[in-house]
Amino acid sequence: MTDVTAADPARRPASALRRLIRRRLALLGAVLIVLAVAGAVLAPWIAPFAPDEQLFDGLTLEGAPLPPDGRFLFGTDLLGRDLFTRILYGARTSLIIGIVANGMALVIGTLVGITAGYFRGWIGAVLMRFTDLMMAFPALLLAICLAAIFQPSLWIVAMVIALVNWVQAARVIYTETTSLAERDFIAAERTLGAGTGRILFLHILPHLVPTIIVWGTLGISTTVLLEATLSFLGVGVQPPTPSWGNIIFENQTWFQTAPWLVFIPGAAIILLALAFNLVGDALREVLDPTQRGRD
Repeated sequence: MTDVTAADPARRPASALRRLIRRRLALLGAVLIVLAVAGAVLAPWIAPFAPDEQLFDGLTLEGAPLPPDGRFLFGTDLLGRDLFTRILYGARTSLIIGIVANGMALVIGTLVGITAGYFRGWIGAVLMRFTDLMMAFPALLLAICLAAIFQPSLWIVAMVIALVNWVQAARVIYTETTSLAERDFIAAERTLGAGTGRILFLHILPHLVPTIIVWGTLGISTTVLLEATLSFLGVGVQPPTPSWGNIIFENQTWFQTAPWLVFIPGAAIILLALAFNLVGDALREVLDPTQRGRD
């Protein structure tokens, strides 16, 4: 019997893409992601000022930040720096940490989940109990503790977030691997003498790719929010490196008199997280075999 997941492999990506395009919310999320990526990549050419440049005319005579106007699109912050510039460079921080940290978390979670799900026995029990132990700790509290131990920097924050975010992916991968390991085509491979590595990487892992893609997309939104939270609490990316979280932290005392300093970076965090969630949810529906033919 031919495995249904292997049928028409050349047509599956095109079909999935057509179904994805028909989802307007997914397209909206994709547009927001493209805008964020373009702003981050092109920041040196788009930004009118350097991210740490304190402008002589960037404050009022009383020393207060300037509101948005024709010269300062998003106004200025408490040090007279252009907020639009810092938002663009802050997008770099969020995207780099989101992609790097989530990528590391996916690699760890996939390795743990696929190993535990295939071998099971005492190996699976040890790995899954360790996963349960990690899940028992509140992610934010654990991230704060780890960030406080190490010297906070962009790459350290990415590593810390990866160390607390891999457990959910490991659980999902473990469940799917356990199911796949019982399939007839895996039993046939074992009968034919295929090695463990061949079975894991050539037969089980390809079936996990849709799940990994979905979790990779959804996980970036969680990572962006966690990075912003850590930076706001002072244990994330440290100034002068711009981060949407530390922009809010630096300017929170001006919330009532200069609300744009909190509202604009806060809106950027929410929109970017929402964009990845919209795309991730659409990918989950498109790549789910039980949903095929329903739209």
